[in-house]
Amino acid sequence: MRPFRILGLQQIAIGSTDLPGLRHLWVETLGVEKVGDYSSESENVREDILRVGPESAPVEIDLMEPIDPDGRPKVHEPALNHIGLWVDDLAAAVDWLTEQGMRFTPGGIRTGAAGHDVVFIHPKGNDEFPLSGQGVLIELVQAPPEVTAR
Repeated sequence: MRPFRILGLQQIAIGSTDLPGLRHLWVETLGVEKVGDYSSESENVREDILRVGPESAPVEIDLMEPIDPDGRPKVHEPALNHIGLWVDDLAAAVDWLTEQGMRFTPGGIRTGAAGHDVVFIHPKGNDEFPLSGQGVLIELVQAPPEVTAR
């Protein structure tokens, strides 16, 4: 029996080498509210954090550009970088998925840009961990109490 539940979409992340262009489209043209920004040398990312949807169940749109376009990770390749899913028990999910053979990216559970604990499912499996995101980077995000109570 799976010891966790996926509760909903937490975010989508879009990458480009032109953060001002992304900002122009999403914030200035479409009118999506910017609620923060984030930068991390170790994750090679500079991003704007946007939010849509009702206050009780907001969805982030993270607009990302690499600090070093030649560095790793390449947050702009592919352009739809990853999706984030709320999970009710992140530690239990990681333990159970690891036992099933799921491959995670390096770094383990850590605090993400929005302040929630996160972990990433690798887009490609390998011999040791054959399960993966099937070509998609998937972020599992520890849901806060107001999300788990829904």
